[in-house]
Amino acid sequence: MKLKKQILFISSLLYIATFFSQERKVILLENNWKFKKGNLENAHQINYNDDNWQTVSIPHDWAIYGPFDKEIDKQVVKITQNGEKKATEKTGRTGALPYIGEAWYRKNFTIDKKDANKKIILLFEGAMSQPKVFVNGKKVGEWNYGYNYFYFDITLFITTDSPNNLAVHLSNLGLSSRWYPGAGLYRKVQLIIKNKNSILQWGTFITTPKITKNSAKVSIKTKVSNPNITLETQIKNAHGLVVASLKSNTPFQNEFDQNILVKSPILWSIENPYLYTAETTVFLDGKIQDKKTTKFGIRSIAYKPQKGFFLNGKRTKFKGVCLHHDLGPLGTAVNKAALKRQLKILKDMGANAIRSAHNMPSIEQLELCDEMGFLFLAESFDEWAKPKVKNGYNLYFDKDVEKDIVNLVHATRNHPSIIMWSAGNEVPDQWGSLGAKRAKMIQDIFHREDPTRPVTVGMDQVKATMASGFGAVLDIPGLNYRTHLYKEAYEKFPQGFILGSETASTVSSRGIYKFPVEKASMKQYDDFQSSSYDLEYCSWSNLPEDDFVLQDDYDWVLGEFVWTGFDYLGEPTPYDSFWPSRSSYFGINDLAGLPKDRFFLYRSKWNTKDNTLHILPHWNWKGREGKKTPVFVYTNFDSAELFVNGKSMGIQKKNNSSLLERYRLMWMNVDYEPGSLKVVAYDKDGKPAQEKEIFTAGKPYKLVLDADRKTINADGKDISFVTVSVVDKKGIPYPTATNQLNFKVTGNGTFKAVCNGDATSLELFHIPKMKLFSGKLVVLVQSDKNPGDIKLKVTGNSLKTATIKITSK
Repeated sequence: MKLKKQILFISSLLYIATFFSQERKVILLENNWKFKKGNLENAHQINYNDDNWQTVSIPHDWAIYGPFDKEIDKQVVKITQNGEKKATEKTGRTGALPYIGEAWYRKNFTIDKKDANKKIILLFEGAMSQPKVFVNGKKVGEWNYGYNYFYFDITLFITTDSPNNLAVHLSNLGLSSRWYPGAGLYRKVQLIIKNKNSILQWGTFITTPKITKNSAKVSIKTKVSNPNITLETQIKNAHGLVVASLKSNTPFQNEFDQNILVKSPILWSIENPYLYTAETTVFLDGKIQDKKTTKFGIRSIAYKPQKGFFLNGKRTKFKGVCLHHDLGPLGTAVNKAALKRQLKILKDMGANAIRSAHNMPSIEQLELCDEMGFLFLAESFDEWAKPKVKNGYNLYFDKDVEKDIVNLVHATRNHPSIIMWSAGNEVPDQWGSLGAKRAKMIQDIFHREDPTRPVTVGMDQVKATMASGFGAVLDIPGLNYRTHLYKEAYEKFPQGFILGSETASTVSSRGIYKFPVEKASMKQYDDFQSSSYDLEYCSWSNLPEDDFVLQDDYDWVLGEFVWTGFDYLGEPTPYDSFWPSRSSYFGINDLAGLPKDRFFLYRSKWNTKDNTLHILPHWNWKGREGKKTPVFVYTNFDSAELFVNGKSMGIQKKNNSSLLERYRLMWMNVDYEPGSLKVVAYDKDGKPAQEKEIFTAGKPYKLVLDADRKTINADGKDISFVTVSVVDKKGIPYPTATNQLNFKVTGNGTFKAVCNGDATSLELFHIPKMKLFSGKLVVLVQSDKNPGDIKLKVTGNSLKTATIKITSK
């Protein structure tokens, strides 16, 4: 007993010593910012009067609040990469939201007097765009690229005698983007306060160069500010227990190079995303100066000619999606709950990889991919020196490309989810020898900063890259679409594999079906919607099956990244010249995060753990009685039988006679009659394995609410996503409802936003009313900082009101 008390006493002392020796502070500059849009003279000065400015929290996107306006960034352009021959007016290309113009953010903060001699870093993880940063009236620096992370040492600008003033000027030009880029301080802003004897910002680089069953070599390079210090690194497992450690006191040019052996390592993988923590402590004369923790995974990656990609020695195909950085009704303002919801939806679909298209990812997104087991293709640029849009990255390429890549790599390289870098997307520089030289120059920068990961570029001008050597220079040739060129590219490029860096671009509107059912390119309708029979695509693209067959039949195809996982604001192809279309149709899920039919096609192919059985279309077709209404079934089973009101329509079986029949079950000659539509799937022995039945609904009767989470965190940021549906008196979903609904949130939370997934809707996301689209919409309910109950009430004319309780803790 006495020994136990002594151990507890010693442990307590160690805890206290550790607590009081923590010299590094990270302060999130989140609340009580002042914001105003406009060209405001002298707004950087300390005593500028901002009393009448709006008070906001960061992350913040000023443009998402609208209004939608066709005159915003109206572009009369010819999109050559889409094969357009003449310029036409594009009204929704950048989302028709008011992102253009100047704005200011201001915030006061204090620094404790005991930190007077510390080093102070001001870190931005993204600012759209061209931020100019002032502290106490003096300019400390600027940055051009709105998607990049950057920081300034503001030590010499700080006072401890009075509050400090931080002012940030942002400016967004028109003709600067091909999609909705957002506006404002849309990612975190932090102060990092540390001793001058410390680890440099992003100064830790962890790799796992050698792994066996029994041990793993963990290589940790740490850059420090003083060569006379001692560095100790402890590696802790997921339970916080120390599994290895090493103390070093001989840096080379202010960099420590430690190699630490971890016994019986648990590998990071898609199925088991196990994370270790490296806790690095800096000592000078025996006293702690700095402490930094870095999460990492022990894993190996390999790209083998003719064989494909291997994670931890296991062949793995990329079942990936591309994601733009906006979060639908939240705009580009980063929210971890919204990001996690997206990834959970994709995980259920069977996706295992994400491509950040066409921008540098948020740190929160990478953290979630590390934790949830997603492979990540981190992209950098949509333009190099040659422009796609007049005021795009081409303005900054020559001056900024190296520093932007350095910051991307240094800020994110310890994330095990990242398995590849992308240096660009469909850059016009693909033509000619100069473009090939630029590709090599950029790739060399990536290699210099991170020799452990390969580099790709999404190429759409594949013939040109064959001729110029552009594609041969790259570590991994990425083909955007061009499925008909895969074999030729494989034969002509020396690498021995091809990546589907961007695939499909199949377009659809959730719950909308068009007749006759036929395969079509750039098909347009009077209602500006696309058919959810998943047979419509773009002039440059294809159907999902064209990619499926390449993934299935050739080991040298590394996998694919589908365009896109979710709809996004802007680029409303094939309606980019038709107002009021203002968001994309490419998504497997719509802008509200609701799955389209195509979700289940990919799920039937990619999710190998769970069964999929999905019927389309819906079965409410008043006026189509007796007319041919094809029925498709997406399933992982090889065969199924369809019944209409109990009458068999026959058994369909997947076969290789055509691409569609290889992956879909289709009954093309079904005559519509109201009632019941049932499908019975059969296993390989011909026995019934699963069935699903849908019905013709009666009149809309009541609202039904379903929250993705009924318990959320009381942190003022967490969000519950509540799906609102309409059903008849029997509880059958009414799939065509367009009722106007109203929303009221009471208790310890607020109404944040609403979205129905309709690409043509001009209703504002932050106003608590919206029409249903195809019978559904999603309401976002956000917690405040007080624990308790939150109540959402939804009302609509002629519909029974619904309420739901959400608890914040």
